[in-house]
Amino acid sequence: MRTTLAAPLPQTVGRMSQLRIFRKYLGRPYFLINRWIWNHLPVALTAWRPLHGYGRHLHRLVQVRASRRQYVGTFFFRNRPELELLVRLQNHKRPGSELKMAVLACSKGCEVYSASYALRCARPDLNIRIRALDIDRDVLEFAEEGVYSLGRPGTLTSPDPRLFETHKDVAGGTFRDQRDSIFERTAAEEMEALFDREGEVVKVKPQFREGITWHLGNAGDPDLVDVLGTQDVVIANRFLCHMQPEQAELCLRNLARLVKPSGYLFVSGVDLDVRSRVACQLGLRPVTDLIREIHDGDPSLRRDWPFEYWGLEPLDQGRSDWKTRYAVVFQR
Repeated sequence: MRTTLAAPLPQTVGRMSQLRIFRKYLGRPYFLINRWIWNHLPVALTAWRPLHGYGRHLHRLVQVRASRRQYVGTFFFRNRPELELLVRLQNHKRPGSELKMAVLACSKGCEVYSASYALRCARPDLNIRIRALDIDRDVLEFAEEGVYSLGRPGTLTSPDPRLFETHKDVAGGTFRDQRDSIFERTAAEEMEALFDREGEVVKVKPQFREGITWHLGNAGDPDLVDVLGTQDVVIANRFLCHMQPEQAELCLRNLARLVKPSGYLFVSGVDLDVRSRVACQLGLRPVTDLIREIHDGDPSLRRDWPFEYWGLEPLDQGRSDWKTRYAVVFQR
């Protein structure tokens, strides 16, 4: 019997790199042709389940070819079903109980304040402690201020030059990395309840800033659990997709260590293969309550599939692994 020996690791890595280079550069004509085909299919046909496999194939090509980088664009109340589930999962807590939560890659603070608002409105009897972390010092300091602009930098006016410069800086931070307003998913009554307003600038009210501490740090730091401590809820949304899959997997495994036994990990905006693999290997239990509503709850992720690497494929209950693949929330 002939025995085939595995190639040495450097040789294997070299072959993988060559394959990736081939798929990224020499596969460009193939990708462009298939993109043209997809874009000329009727919308009703692209929503047909048998064509989802074709869409997933195109999305994998996009993921291989993409130059990934971090973005800080975000929205208040970005995924409402996700916030609803966050509140539901606290229903068992007794009045006066402590809720410890960490928000990783907190960006401009929209997700932190949205969660604080949802929880404090639903459970004002809880002692809520939130740790918010980001690797970008400027965006972290901006988030901690909790001050945002209703107008874009080029549309602001003020009779006071000093006030104009202040508002311009706030507007620049508010619209960094995005064209759409961070308030586009916020209802008028929520604007009034969450913010104090002065002209074209709004500031998060003190009761929704209470109990939040801000940390400069890297979500991939293996010592993160020593810095933040274990948490009842860990939110790691919409940043792992901007990492290469190998790096994202290492980071996700690190973040799972922050979750207390029986605690919950929220992780959307990540390559589905990465999330599924880590969840299975770590024995994380998918929470299926509101799974479809949450999956479709962020229209920007669904809209951008399959031609943006962060896009989110349609939920397919025909898959044997659909609960693990499409769940956003997992219990440790």
